[in-house]
Amino acid sequence: MARGKPEPLETILHYDASDIQVLEGLEAVRRRPGMYIGSTDVRGLHHMVYEVVDNSVDEALAGFADRITITIHPDHAVTVTDDGRGIPVDLHKDTNKSALEVVMTTLHAGGKFGGDGYKVASGLHGVGVSAVNALSEWCVVDVKRDGVLWRQRYERGIPITPVEQVGEAEGTGTTTTFMPDTELFETLDYQYDTLVQRFREMAFLTHGLTITFLDERGEGREMSFHFEGGIMSFVSYFTRDRDILHERPFYVEREIEDTLVEAALQWTDGFEETVYAFANNINTVEGGTHLTGFRSAITRSINDYARKQNLLKENDPNFSGDDAREGLMGVLSVKLTDPQFESQTKIKLGNAEVRFQVEGVVGDALSRWMEEYPRAAKAIIEKARTAARARAAARKARDLVIRKTALETTTLPGKLADCSATDSNEAELYIVEGDSAGGSAKQGRDRRFQAVLPLRGKILNVEKARLNRILNNKEIRALIAALGAGIGDDFNTDNLRYGRTIIMCDADVDGSHIRTLLLTFFFRYMRDLIEEGHLYLAQPPLYRISANSKKQWIYTEAEKDQLMRDLRRSNPSLQRYKGLGEMNPDQLWETTMDPEARTLLQVTVEDAVEADRTFEILMGSKVAPRKRFIQTHAKDVRNLDV
Repeated sequence: MARGKPEPLETILHYDASDIQVLEGLEAVRRRPGMYIGSTDVRGLHHMVYEVVDNSVDEALAGFADRITITIHPDHAVTVTDDGRGIPVDLHKDTNKSALEVVMTTLHAGGKFGGDGYKVASGLHGVGVSAVNALSEWCVVDVKRDGVLWRQRYERGIPITPVEQVGEAEGTGTTTTFMPDTELFETLDYQYDTLVQRFREMAFLTHGLTITFLDERGEGREMSFHFEGGIMSFVSYFTRDRDILHERPFYVEREIEDTLVEAALQWTDGFEETVYAFANNINTVEGGTHLTGFRSAITRSINDYARKQNLLKENDPNFSGDDAREGLMGVLSVKLTDPQFESQTKIKLGNAEVRFQVEGVVGDALSRWMEEYPRAAKAIIEKARTAARARAAARKARDLVIRKTALETTTLPGKLADCSATDSNEAELYIVEGDSAGGSAKQGRDRRFQAVLPLRGKILNVEKARLNRILNNKEIRALIAALGAGIGDDFNTDNLRYGRTIIMCDADVDGSHIRTLLLTFFFRYMRDLIEEGHLYLAQPPLYRISANSKKQWIYTEAEKDQLMRDLRRSNPSLQRYKGLGEMNPDQLWETTMDPEARTLLQVTVEDAVEADRTFEILMGSKVAPRKRFIQTHAKDVRNLDV
């Protein structure tokens, strides 16, 4: 705050009707974009695309469209085209404006608020396309109806032209092209893989729909999705790299009280439960009532069948939900007329009645399926029995870890060099590969806020082990104790001792392997550490180039090649750093630990579905998928020491 003459008291106390602002039209969206699309970073940018595509998907859900094409143009504008009915263009009686203009410029306007426009819609709140319009530098909508092509152009949500006829047209449909406003968005760098995954999900969840995605940036890429099997294909897609317990997946589709419940299940020999829950094609990443009913149905049906077949004896306890669902890969999709979400970004479903609808449909169908396929049912129950035994052993191991490392006290691993900061938000923990690098890091760090935990060798691959074995691993126990926030279901970021956890490994093959092992552990057993933004990767230099009495640290191969070309007349010397231990403490501080100079990469889970599958491929038991992955991506490797 600038210092100077204080404001007069009467000015400070002045507060009357003139101070109350009324934001007209879409001005509120531009003033507070995060309230409508979540953020103005890349996630909000993607949300703009999703909102427009959702409208086209709603046409498909209603049975009026079977093709959607999304195009990212070289200038970062986006076009979404469908072959649906086309947005109405006739006059809206309450506003005396074209219905198209009302839809594009008015919040909470659309065919999703009663009437016969849509029975099921993913764009629930009706602010989607109008919010996109408001947050775009410009937007053009073309509508094909009744043999006529209609068009209207907007700039920052304001109509620039009337809704006018611009030609003749065959068929029907809507084409929306928008340019996100660079005054509002931090980036226009759409993530191709993230968008591909979202469009793949939409195609899985909508029978008969073909989605084509064209990225015209750079060399250009194109993907097209169409799945006749629906969510059965979804389950098959994500279990194709895993060992399954039964050949035929479970599937049910049934409408109950205007709610369509659809579920597909496949048990694998893995240890994780992986279930994706959708409501009106929206991935409800935080679950909700539909997921609660789904899980209850599975646990109850498996226990009832096991009792009925005498696979659980009279004195045996029931399987817990975790036991019954270990290794499960499932997809749940509900479609309902009046969904209640927590927010515009729709991450959790709240309809109380849906829980019992899903529980009834899935429970009844799963019980009949197990009767029809007893061999599959027995394999699932044996899996649950093994899981129950392992979980009991894990509880004992966890109690042992708590006693030995005193997670709830201040006792910490002996190898941990702690920092003096008492505020966890200011503190950071470096997880360092090996004692040599650990020694350099301990000497080079700023002891006030930087702690160092050296790990010896490679930690256990948690993708191939249950929790009881994981908790017996010395290095993992040290990690759990140092972070102080528990593990698995007990993990709580409120108890973290450090605001940043930083993985610092050598820039070679072994370092990459150790980094992958650590990321697998954090993803499987401390995912909130990633999702809440606490996990980072340090970026140590690959080279030091000396020329003209000056030295320069180089972090990429491309940077090295360019600098060597620039300095070729200066007779530069090049030193390659294969390990952190080759650096003295001052060098490690200067290049990798100094907050003023270092580069940290924040680990995110933009797409948990694909991340789950990637970890299974890289760290799971099947060799063939891993070989295919390596062969596919080998050309992308820029730095490989063999």
